[in-house]
Amino acid sequence: MRKVTAGIAALLAFGAIASSAVAEAQRISGSIPYARVIRLAEAGNVDAQAQLGWMFSTGHGVPQDFYKAAKWYYLAAVQGHREAQFQLGLLYNKGEGVQRDYVLSYLWLNLSASQAVGSDRDFKVRMRDSVATKMTVAEIALAQQMALTWFKTR
Repeated sequence: MRKVTAGIAALLAFGAIASSAVAEAQRISGSIPYARVIRLAEAGNVDAQAQLGWMFSTGHGVPQDFYKAAKWYYLAAVQGHREAQFQLGLLYNKGEGVQRDYVLSYLWLNLSASQAVGSDRDFKVRMRDSVATKMTVAEIALAQQMALTWFKTR
């Protein structure tokens, strides 16, 4: 999986949080100065990394920059942050800040859905399945294998 993770990172180099998470990000970003968030994110704080991803993807408090959003979402996603995984999957689906890649989109959406519960899980599964409609059976199998490998390395 380390090769897959390195590959994803290489893609980034070249290359709607769920409503409750949006509310939380808005609450936090309104009360914590950007300088503190960036400092925490650079120190490896997964929640701050996801928050920066949200800030850059929405342009909240910073200029909108999908490339930077993808960078911060990726850093949080590889640490298992389910909302960052979801948002990164959406970025890959749309090709915003990264090269459009349905396999990686499916991977991140699948990982996010696997951690969700209730209606949030249903929503994330529907989003993942909508990406699957654009993929071949082989691509879906590859994305599922990548997700399984990711879980085995955790």
